[in-house]
Amino acid sequence: MDLACAWSCRNLIAFTTDLRNDDQDLTRLIHILDTEHPWDVHSISSEHSEAITCLEWDQSGSRLLSADANGQIKCWSMADHLANSWESPVGSLVEGDPIVALSWLHNGVKLALHVEKSGASSFGEKFSRVKFSPSLTLFGGKPMEGWIAVTVSGLVTVSLLKPSGQVLTSTESLCRLRGRVALADIAFTGGGNIVVATADGSSASPVQFYKVCVSVVSEKCRIDTEILPSLFMRCTTDLNRKDKFPAITHLKFLARDMSEQVLLCASSQTSSIVECWSLRKEGLPVNNIFQQISPVVGDKQPMILKWRILSATNDLDRVSAVALPKLPISLTNTDLKVASDTQFYPGLGLALAFHDGSVHIVHRLSLQTMAIFYSSTAPRSMDEPAIKRPRTTGPAVHFKAMQLSWTSLALVGIDNHGKLSMLRISPSMGHTLDVNLALRHLLFLLEYCMVTGYDWWDILLHVQPTMVQSLVERLHEEYTRQKAALQQVLSTRILAMKASLCKLSPCTVTLVCDYHAKLFLIAISSTLKSLLRPHILNTPDKSPGDRLTEICAKITDVDIDKVMINLKTEEFVLDMNTLQALQQLLQWVGDFVLYLLASLPNQGAPLRPGHSFLRDGTSLGMLRELMVVIRIWGLLKPSCLPVYTATSDTQDSMSLLFRLLTKLWICCRDEGPTSEPDEALVDECCLLPSQLLIPSLDWLPISDGLVSRLQPKQPLRLHFGKAPTLPSSTTTLQMDGLIRATGQPKIDHLRRLHLGAHPTEECKACTRCGCVTMLKSPNKTTAVKQWEQRWIKNCLCGGLWRRMPLSCP
Repeated sequence: MDLACAWSCRNLIAFTTDLRNDDQDLTRLIHILDTEHPWDVHSISSEHSEAITCLEWDQSGSRLLSADANGQIKCWSMADHLANSWESPVGSLVEGDPIVALSWLHNGVKLALHVEKSGASSFGEKFSRVKFSPSLTLFGGKPMEGWIAVTVSGLVTVSLLKPSGQVLTSTESLCRLRGRVALADIAFTGGGNIVVATADGSSASPVQFYKVCVSVVSEKCRIDTEILPSLFMRCTTDLNRKDKFPAITHLKFLARDMSEQVLLCASSQTSSIVECWSLRKEGLPVNNIFQQISPVVGDKQPMILKWRILSATNDLDRVSAVALPKLPISLTNTDLKVASDTQFYPGLGLALAFHDGSVHIVHRLSLQTMAIFYSSTAPRSMDEPAIKRPRTTGPAVHFKAMQLSWTSLALVGIDNHGKLSMLRISPSMGHTLDVNLALRHLLFLLEYCMVTGYDWWDILLHVQPTMVQSLVERLHEEYTRQKAALQQVLSTRILAMKASLCKLSPCTVTLVCDYHAKLFLIAISSTLKSLLRPHILNTPDKSPGDRLTEICAKITDVDIDKVMINLKTEEFVLDMNTLQALQQLLQWVGDFVLYLLASLPNQGAPLRPGHSFLRDGTSLGMLRELMVVIRIWGLLKPSCLPVYTATSDTQDSMSLLFRLLTKLWICCRDEGPTSEPDEALVDECCLLPSQLLIPSLDWLPISDGLVSRLQPKQPLRLHFGKAPTLPSSTTTLQMDGLIRATGQPKIDHLRRLHLGAHPTEECKACTRCGCVTMLKSPNKTTAVKQWEQRWIKNCLCGGLWRRMPLSCP
């Protein structure tokens, strides 16, 4: 039975199985799971008539290609941006011709990681953009989307997705003399061309390479092919081993965008050999006669392309699966040696699975073994030497398909019994590293995810509770070293990253609430400011939102009305329906300010949500600006104001809170020296509970995902469709305001609407932070739509959405 699996940059895993019903009808299934909730698997009836041979995620991790042994290719995309709802609106077909290789066209984006510069201060030095042309461009240089596939009969088929939604498909022969293609792989060149490698399965035959150029001519897709230099595996040219490995079983380019390096594996019934080859330009020697007639000077020497073997292994057990790293680490010739500790990066290793159940991580150029793992079916000591492994009678359980995560810190495999297993791959590859070096490895990969926008779940697998504080501090230090423009771009991503790290330690779990509250506050502030419009058409240099920030920072008056006088109130005029629609968000701002001020007397107890806000001048300044905006809007429509339950009818609650908030903000604002709140301010905050009813804020629920349940070096066994009952290490802390009682009303965390104890509306939840919101908007006003557009594709923390069943607890 053929199996396929694929791991996306959003940490979604897709894999295939076949299901036979009572009538012996076979259904080809594609399963998609989020790694944080692997038991919550979503199964799709693929409607493929034959076995699925290939699965491929796109660069964004939100679309999936599947291809089968009948030549059918389907493109799957998320329905309503939900990770557990998929549809296949488009596809292509080369009828009756099995697909052996499949890939999305290259979008021209390539980032190089410079491991040797991991200590540099600028992200631009650590991660550099490589000049790389897309496979095909639209007008204006925008990359055209589509896919390319190779069939068993030697055809190459390309499908292009037009912006209109139509699919242009073209099929050509790779060469004039077609032959059987048992194995193939696809890679891309920096010049926008495509390279296809093929083998007929026999090690006595050459491995062929072809250059493929795709273009659009007269609204039709055109494919041009050209033969490139081929190679014979070294083991077949050695007279002593000529017939020892009769079949080529694996053929892979080392990376999708490195067409110059290829990995080959030849096997017999019991053993395998792996070879790594590199394509190089070499000078063609010129005969002396021609040298005398026309001497070759400098760059004029004729050059040829030639495959040279880089490295080869000794005889190995039979290889059952290969997984290649996706980290684009910049490699030099010196990286052929696995020497210093800094070279023990997971991204330098590829994974080989063997029929005896073991998995070896080997250096992707030198093929030296870096680490050895064993499948869960044969638990042995990690330090046990390979020679002590007992020989099993009968076929051992082994991986038939496997994939590395995008940071190479985890590996997933499907074995010949249909079981899915995941392995953690240590950043140190099992070698002892000091704590600082281990932290630097993790920090470097976290920064990479911050810059690329990839999900960092697999990095969290290796973060111990004792590392959290240090990682958060170092991450913040590196972030503050970047240019202001880049900091602004990454501002929300670093908050989400800090929140996910803080979940892993009981000491920092309350900070998770603070970071999510900051994400929510930034989103509200940006949305409300974007609603403000200049009163006159010729727009000044600064927007109303920028002027609001500038004036509020300059005027430190504690009287809200005196601050309001300095603003052009005509810029704040909004439609009455819009103001009313925003009331829930304005209520949250008001409640949050009241909660923070009331908790100031308890600031010595950091195990309380909101604690970090009390010394955060930027966030307090943002709340102060929003209070001013709310005050102005309240003059236009009083019903949009936050509702407070006060003990006195004559009390102006907004003025009171603004006065106390301003005093607190002055203590820690960026412009002036920081100081401790004076006793008078603390005393006034102590009186707040007797003047106003303090709201109980609904914080995000503590994560019910996998990362917080994992224990070091202890395997966790899970069942599909059944959430584990193991308690999380952090939920044992019954902290004030964090644990929701059973039957307590649930809340739409992003619209701030009460849903009731048993919601009747369909909801969606974030796969990362657990944030819950309604699937469909109950409000149709423009302002609310603008707010909802901020998180329609992803949660504010960057996590994907998944549909929740109505009966969920």
